[in-house]
Parts: sequence; structure tokens; C-alpha cells
Amino acid sequence: MMNKGQQSMASSSKTTLPLLITILVLGFLSIVAFGDNNYGPTNPLLYCSDDFADQLQARKFNVSGCKKLRTLDAEFAWNYSNLTTTNNSTNTTTVNGTLIEIFFRAKLRNYEGWVAWGVNPGKKPQMVGTKAIIAIKHNKGTTDVHTYDVTKETRKGCRLWPTSASEFGLNVLDMQAWSNSTKQCTTLYAKLILPFPEYNITRLNHVWQVGDNVNGDQPLQHRVTLQNVDSTETINITSPDGQSYGQNRSFLRSVHGVLNIIGWGTLLPIGVIIARYFRVFPFIWDKVWFNIHVGFQLTGFLIGTAGWAIGLSLGRSSEYYTFHTHRTFGILIFTFSTIQMLAFRLKPKITDDYRKYWNMYHHFLGYGLLAIIVINIFKGISMLKGGVGWKWAYIGIIAFLGAIILTFEVVTWLRFMLKLPAISIPPKENKTSNNPTQNKQ
Repeated sequence: MMNKGQQSMASSSKTTLPLLITILVLGFLSIVAFGDNNYGPTNPLLYCSDDFADQLQARKFNVSGCKKLRTLDAEFAWNYSNLTTTNNSTNTTTVNGTLIEIFFRAKLRNYEGWVAWGVNPGKKPQMVGTKAIIAIKHNKGTTDVHTYDVTKETRKGCRLWPTSASEFGLNVLDMQAWSNSTKQCTTLYAKLILPFPEYNITRLNHVWQVGDNVNGDQPLQHRVTLQNVDSTETINITSPDGQSYGQNRSFLRSVHGVLNIIGWGTLLPIGVIIARYFRVFPFIWDKVWFNIHVGFQLTGFLIGTAGWAIGLSLGRSSEYYTFHTHRTFGILIFTFSTIQMLAFRLKPKITDDYRKYWNMYHHFLGYGLLAIIVINIFKGISMLKGGVGWKWAYIGIIAFLGAIILTFEVVTWLRFMLKLPAISIPPKENKTSNNPTQNKQ
């Protein structure tokens, strides 16, 4: 039986652990939510890279807005003016549309490929329904530019061919494109009229994309990564920095990753370490180890489940793309973790005949679950492509936990080979008294 000090320590561990984990999670989310906010000056060129700004100035482009787009190393600059008509009898002015000039630049992976920019008159920024202007770079070094109407048939695999001016639906006044072979950048320029109210320049749905392969004037399928899938946003082109709206999906992806790394990828392994090394050998922590083990596993399960639920929501919002392997592994992780949680309630007594089989299932399922978790986290980090910081952060966590495991394994085998007894935490008192009353206690 545990004495009062041990019981107090166990109760305190179970009470403070969820609070500490919650503070840790909130800290991570604060970094993700507010770490990348930039409140720069009002000069539009200062929101782009120096190289892109130099290119705009060299072409004497009058910039009213400029920004680095959040995916595909792309940059976007624009200039706009409202097209209006004035009714002299009523002295009112009506906005008929917007004359907009755009510069769009992105890097190609190969000597040939394509870059695209477009607008979508629908309710949200997405590929299907986009009126796209695509610059195609050929192996010979020439660059062509055409208009394209992206439809559901395109997403299903049908060929995407240039659209005539009458079918395109937008009045395109000028299109140009050129490539810089040294920097593997292709720049697209267009001047077009956006009719009002189909296109609201304060909430303009625009889409950009990069592809590696072409067939004549036909751009072939681009890569299916999160960088490609997330190359959309709703932008306010009246602001010099291109204020964006509707970035919840990108933010939720980061939250999804942080919660899964903390819940599945950190707390569950710590709970396994507690159970393996503090239960019987080389350390004995009486019943305290079980309380801490359950605390870590339960907290990790709840945080991981929250991240898993966000992942399912993100999967449903990606109408045209699904990352099947990552999704399948996520479902397996949640299912196996749920089974492990239920095992705490269905755990047989030590005297039961099938207790050893329960132990085997619980241990092997737990170790297999950890392997799937690590694989899926690295796969998710690879999909996110949010920077090497994610990968190295989790490698650091794995290395730290691995060092702890290695140390405990060395201690375990040394004590086993030397036939030393397990270390009791706290140390057991030597009972030398012959008092019968004390012996009964």
C-alpha cells in the first residue's frame, strides 16, 4: 500500500499534468497563430523580394500592391483603377468594373513547365471555375501565354486547351510572359477588366499554380502536394500588402500538426517509457507509475484526438484532393489508441488466467502504434512543407526520448547482468524493529 506521501504525490501528478500540457499546447498555438504576422511599411515594393522589386522597377510598372504568396515561392504585384460612369442628371457615379494589371512570378523545377494565375467568380477561391492565364515555357526556351477555362472536367483528367476570347468571359487587353533561365523564374504579365459585381476587388478570389510538364500549348497535371492544393486565397487588392481572408484552412493545418506532434508523438511515448521502466525493473514506483502512465496516455489521447478531428475536417474541405495514405494512418492511429484506452477499463485481474495474453496484446499493440505514429507525423510534415523547422523540431523530440530510452535500457541490462535488485522510488525503509504492532503495519 502507498503511504500518504505517495498518495499525495500521485494525486498531485494527475492534477497538474493536464494543466501543464494545456499551457504547453496554448504556447505552441500562440507561436503558430501570431509568429508570422508582419506589420511592415506602406511602400508596396517592400512586401516583395528585392529581386522581384528590381524587376518591377526595371519594367517601370506602377505598383499599387505587392506580396509574397504563401506557397510555391510565388510573388504577386498589381495595379488597379476603377471603371466608372457618371450620371450628370443625378450626379451619381457607378462602378462598372476594375482595370487591373498583374505581375506574377514563380520558380519552375525543370527547363520546361508552366505558371498560372487566375480569378474565380465563385463563392470561394478554388481551382474549378477559375479563369486562368497560363504561361508555358518550352524546352527551346520560348514562352507562350494563353487563357484557359478550368472546369470540373479538367480536374477529372480531361485535357486543358486554350480558350478563345469570346469563351473566356473576361476582357483581356494584354498578356506577356518571359523566363529567366539563370534563376529558373517565369514571370507572367496581364492586363484585364474585371466586371462588377461578379468580381469584388476587396474580396477577390485568386488562384496560382505551377506545373512541371507541358504538351505543346497544353499544361499537364501539376503535383498534388499541400503547396499546390493551398495555392488559393481571397485578397483585398485595394491594400498595398494584399490583405488575405479565409486562411483558416492553412492555420488549421498548423494546429493539426502541433496537436498531433504533442498528443500522439510526444505524450504517448512518454507514457510508454513510464510503464516500461518504472513498473517492475529497473525502477519500482509502486502504484504511482500507473497513475502517471494513465495521465500521460489519457492527455495524449485527448490532444491527439482533437488534432485527428481537425484533420478529418480538413480532409472534407479538400473537395478535389485527398491524401489517402496519411488519412488511413490517421484513422488507424485513432482506432488503435481508442482500443488502448478501453484496455484500462477492461484490464483483467492479475489472478485471471488470460492476464498474460492481455499483457501481450497491450504491449505489442502499443509498440506498433508508436511506429505508425512516427511514420505518419513525418509524412504529414513532408506534406505540409512549412519549412525544415517542423522536421527538425520533431527529430529533436525523438532524439531526446530516444536518449532517455537508451539510458534506461543500459541501466536495466547492467542491473540485470550484475543481478542487482530493482531501485525503489522512494527507497524502502529497513524494518528492523521486532515490535509485533509495527510488523502488522
